[in-house]
Parts: sequence; C-alpha cells; structure tokens
Amino acid sequence: NAYHKLESMADIIVIEGAGSPAEINLKENDIVNMGLAELLDVPVLLAGDIDRGGVFAQLYGTVMLLEEKERQRIFGLVINKFRGDKSILQPGIAMIEEKIQIPVLGVIPYMHIDLEEEDSLSERLSPGACQAAPIDIAVVRFPRMSNYTDFFVLESMQGVSLRYISGVLELKNPDMVILPGTKNTISDLKWLRQQGLEAAILRLAAEGKVIFGICGGFQMLGEEISDPFHMEGGGRIAGMGLLPMDTCFGEEKIRTRARGRILNIEGMLQNLSSVSVEGYEIHMGHTTLHSGACPFCMLTESISGEEKTDGCQAGNVYGTYLHGIFDEGEMAGKLIHALGKAKGIDLKNTVPIDLKAYKQMQYDRLAQEIRMGLDIHGVYERMGLK
Repeated sequence: NAYHKLESMADIIVIEGAGSPAEINLKENDIVNMGLAELLDVPVLLAGDIDRGGVFAQLYGTVMLLEEKERQRIFGLVINKFRGDKSILQPGIAMIEEKIQIPVLGVIPYMHIDLEEEDSLSERLSPGACQAAPIDIAVVRFPRMSNYTDFFVLESMQGVSLRYISGVLELKNPDMVILPGTKNTISDLKWLRQQGLEAAILRLAAEGKVIFGICGGFQMLGEEISDPFHMEGGGRIAGMGLLPMDTCFGEEKIRTRARGRILNIEGMLQNLSSVSVEGYEIHMGHTTLHSGACPFCMLTESISGEEKTDGCQAGNVYGTYLHGIFDEGEMAGKLIHALGKAKGIDLKNTVPIDLKAYKQMQYDRLAQEIRMGLDIHGVYERMGLK
C-alpha cells in the first residue's frame, strides 16, 4: 500500500533496503529487501561498504546466500566509500565479476558530506563532538531517541555548543536542556530516573534554566502518562511534573504536517511570542492541559486545515509536539538571542543557516560524485529510461 501510494505521486522510486539482504534467519519475514523486490518485480543494485573492510567477501557472500531467482534480480554491484586510487581495485573487481557474473557498475568515493544519518549511528551524538561556546545547550540522549535532526540548525549556529548527554556528570550546568523525541516515552522516562537525570533536570528547572521538550520529551514534562491500550506496555506513570498536563496513548498514530505561530508566552523565551513555526507531528499520545494551563502555539494541519493549540508552557519550561520547530524562520535565532540576553551576552549577529539551501547544496555534491563514480546511464537503461 505504501509503495502504490508513492507510485501515484512519483516517476522514479528508489527502494532502500535495510541491513543485509542475506540475513537468512530473518528471510521468511523479509518485507524490505529481496522480498519486496520480488513482490514488486524490480531490479536490484547491491552496494558494499569498503570502508568497513572485506568488501569483496561481503559482495560474494551476499550473492551466494541468495536464491537463484533473487540473484538474477541483481544487475550490478557498487563499491561504496572508497578512499584512494581506484586502479588498485581492478584485480579484485575482475575476480568478483568472474566469480558471480554480475558487473561492478561503480566505485563511489568516501565523501565528507553533511547529511542526516540514522539516529543511532550519527557521530553527532558522540560525547565531545562539539566545542565549548558561550551558549551551552544539553540534549538528553535517550536510549530510544528519535528525530535528532530537530537540532541541526542549533548545532550550526556560531556561539552555540549543543551537547548530547547520557548522564548527570555530562549534564553540568547548561543554559538550556532539551528532552527530544523518543520511540518509547515510558521506557525512556524510567531510564531518565534511573540515571539520576530527572532529579538533576528538576534542580535546573528550579534554578530558572530553560527546559524544552519535543514530542516524547514534551510528554515526560507533564503530570501523568497513561497507556490504556498497551502501546508501550500499559499502565500509568507519573511524569516530571513541570507542566500542568496529562498524556494518554491512543491506538492510532498522529502523522501530520502543520504550521502556525507561537502564542503569547512568558518566561525567558517570551521574545518568541508570535513567531511563525512549521514542522511535523508523529506521535501516539494525546495531551490534555489542566484548567488554566497555557498552550505553547497555535497550529493549522496542512491536510485537514484543522486549527488547534499545541504544547504547553509554564515559567521557563516549554513543550511542543512539533518536530522541526527550529528549522524555519526566526525561531532558532530568537531562541539563542534570548539565552544570550539572560547571560548578558549580545548574540544579535548570530543567525541560523538557511537549512533548505544548505541541504540542497549537500545533496547536489553527493549527486555529482555519484554521477562521476557510477555508470548512471546503465542504471537508467535498466530502469527502462533513456
């Protein structure tokens, strides 16, 4: 169903597999690699990562573990992330082509290109990945953290140090703490408590530091989270108690794009009032504010056109369901200016990058390198394109 929905919208669809197509212990339930290729009757390119070593063994072993009808779908091999002189690969390329009778259609160089990675694999999440700066922002690295790209713009701003932390000693004394999205809110809230991070964040909140939650992190800031349909194991759990609200997990996931503006909020970030925001929501929970509580923003859903309030704010604690909230417009710049003002630092000249333009430049660089390293015309021809 997902494929056919895309098919109605796009001329070309690239189906990216997950992991290896030769995980023979998982094969009977494969819906993302050769199983999907067979279901849709599509050709396959097999890529091997030479940066990890043993690329010829990877390619040979993978092909040999496939069934004959699956092998026939693979029309080309690609060697990815190669460093150095391609000519030294020629003996290996000649041998692998002879052994498995599939041509090597390209050798793609190792590239230093700044694009989002999978959440769990990103080097940005490593301790010590950033340098000290006047404004210090700590993002809690939950075990099941998701959507870390929400903070790309903040990371790129001059004068900002954005750190991912997993323990109390790493937390130190930041100007702002962000609780990001998570794939399992209840389990990661329990982890937060076990690490002693909840108590440390509550102390920072009492000192007047900015605490900002997004999606699952926003849900944790409330009074209670309940799971009557056992979406995350069932039961109830007390929240951090920093925002006057409760969250209940429903049976259907909310998935929508939205845009709107921040309402008249108070606290250190009051300069964000009336700032335009846009992004997307993807969550199971439905959050209800207590009587008299202040929502954070007013949003309009892009598909339904429904207008609704979102998030919550109390003192210097803020929360929203909106992923990508820092990506567009004045949001990131005004946030950093407010944090600087509270420290007596003038950061008026600190502006966020144009994220869309920056991403496009990175993708253009990637595309150009792939065109040079891959027999792109051969790929197009196999797709039935001239």
